[in-house]
Amino acid sequence: MSLPASSAQHSSPPNGNLGHLSRGVFLHTGWRSAGTWVWSKFRELESVTAFYEPLSNVIGELKLADLGVLKPSFNSGHPALAAPYFAEYRPFMREGARGVPGYRRRFSTDRFGAAPDAEFAALHAYLHELTERTLDAGKMPVFKFCRSSGRLPWLKHAFPAALHAAVMRNPASQFASGWLLHQEWRNPFFVAAPLRVLGLNRREPLVKAVIDACEVRLPPDAPASDDAYAAVCEQYARTIEGSQAYRAFIALWALSAVRMANAADIVIDIDRLGSDHAYAADRAAQLAARSGIAPRLDDARDLVDELKRTPARITGIDGWSIRAVHGAVQKFVDAHVVAAQTAASTQALDVAALVREKLALAATISEPWR
Repeated sequence: MSLPASSAQHSSPPNGNLGHLSRGVFLHTGWRSAGTWVWSKFRELESVTAFYEPLSNVIGELKLADLGVLKPSFNSGHPALAAPYFAEYRPFMREGARGVPGYRRRFSTDRFGAAPDAEFAALHAYLHELTERTLDAGKMPVFKFCRSSGRLPWLKHAFPAALHAAVMRNPASQFASGWLLHQEWRNPFFVAAPLRVLGLNRREPLVKAVIDACEVRLPPDAPASDDAYAAVCEQYARTIEGSQAYRAFIALWALSAVRMANAADIVIDIDRLGSDHAYAADRAAQLAARSGIAPRLDDARDLVDELKRTPARITGIDGWSIRAVHGAVQKFVDAHVVAAQTAASTQALDVAALVREKLALAATISEPWR
């Protein structure tokens, strides 16, 4: 995999004394995965500059005057924040101009090709600039993504000195979080997002395979442009049948799981953090050992228990009907996880086993849905 000329990393870490430790953290999450909560825990650390959603289309429209007003809404489910979401970008922005220099709108759609696409050199340069200037300021850069899982192998190759951490949540809980916003607040974004990503990547063999395996029905319109297709998917999502919405969601979840298995350095099981303090302490210790920074993770809410106690909130989807796709997802993940006898394959096989656990948990959580 070839890299742009700007791929060189600093020869010494921030403060000059971190030795073998990582030179940044790339936090790969999914929509409604509780990734924002994990990011907020990194952000609390004084030694960290934590960038929120550097690939989001919002980045391209930002003005300095916007930074102070972009805060969590009451129905977002996000934690209270000491500073607005995008405050860390202020030093990179220019008065009277929109966006963060180096950002391109096409970064906002994840890609699942085996090799970097034509936009990747620009994407690499953009993240490289954020990384280097943060390190030069003596801080550890932490990037929280929810549009990066498909490009995780590309990013790991381009930023080998960074720690690539991934967040996994069981698919029933993750889907329900977005479905409730659609159901109760008429916000179709999180139902439409998987449709958009799958549709714009439908010609990639891996994506075609998961679409077929999960029997996903995409909008019939061909994607004339990313923006046009996004509008088509949002309209489609307003009337989509619940089990079909779940099939599209879990197809993207499966793709992300495969990328995590084959490329992530560490996976954080968000479902366990709220109920297993020993596990939370272990993940924090592993992050500290590999990056030198240790966010506090032992005060997570038990999101699984919260959803199990209110199954009647989920309407418009039959929990029994969506279980049929779980077996197809497990077969897809098992077929695409690297199984060579290497250190990397141990992580891959661990993630494949974790997927099995997540699917079983999803079946239990969704069973009462009607």
